[in-house]
Amino acid sequence: MWHDAKALNASAGGIFAVTLLACMAAGVWWLAQRPMFNLRVIRVESMAAKEELRHVNRLTLRNSGLSRINGNFFTTNLDAVRQSFESVPWVRRAAVRREWPDQLIVALEEHEALGTWGEDGRLLSTKGDVFTANLAEAEEDHELPQFDGPEGSEKDVLSRYAELSGWFAPLKLAPQALSLSSRYAWTVKLNNGMSVALGREQTATTLKERVDRLMGIYPQLEANVPNIETIDMRYQNGLTLSAAGLKIPAEGAKAKVQPAVMKQAKQTTNLKTTSIKHIQ
Repeated sequence: MWHDAKALNASAGGIFAVTLLACMAAGVWWLAQRPMFNLRVIRVESMAAKEELRHVNRLTLRNSGLSRINGNFFTTNLDAVRQSFESVPWVRRAAVRREWPDQLIVALEEHEALGTWGEDGRLLSTKGDVFTANLAEAEEDHELPQFDGPEGSEKDVLSRYAELSGWFAPLKLAPQALSLSSRYAWTVKLNNGMSVALGREQTATTLKERVDRLMGIYPQLEANVPNIETIDMRYQNGLTLSAAGLKIPAEGAKAKVQPAVMKQAKQTTNLKTTSIKHIQ
């Protein structure tokens, strides 16, 4: 080898190239550590164009997000920065980018609370995400409907809430609470205080058909049966209800209520005993 000029030249060239690359890397590393590349500005903005952040607290951002940023313009880990900001209450999503020579731009998307979820004080967003934040802040925006359901059913509950809102709108009724039981049976509470049991979905149209039946008879019920508390629509061809102060006179006794009320009361009593096998 020592007598092979070509091999010696190739070896020397390789060593020189490696040395040069090492020197360049050291120089780049040295340059990257200069104070001029320290992060001096971290700008936080909203992802939504022309919209300000409403609920993200600047003090919380400083304590939870900014305090976890390490390194300078070149060395800071953008993914770690993103995760630190996404851990802040009300933050749904964060995106981070560098801006030459000493800035980080953090764009945030906030959760928009639709209502509460479950009994532990969590919130359900308009996109079907369950998150934890200050409940009082959410209540300042609007009245919060109550939602509940098995884990993983959040988006199904959100979708059903939108449908029920449209179905009941012609009667100027609106859902105030919606729950899906562990057996996947639906119950909706309306803004007049009435709770409606709709049961399980046997087909894609089961709930719509039951709501339509209720919509058809509700004006008559409202006119003749005051203070309705619950309505059970799980029967195939009827319904049952309970109402504050509703009494069914004994057979043969003089009725103290209007005939229409009596007729409805008798009908609901019969349904309760004869249609129980149809409950879903």
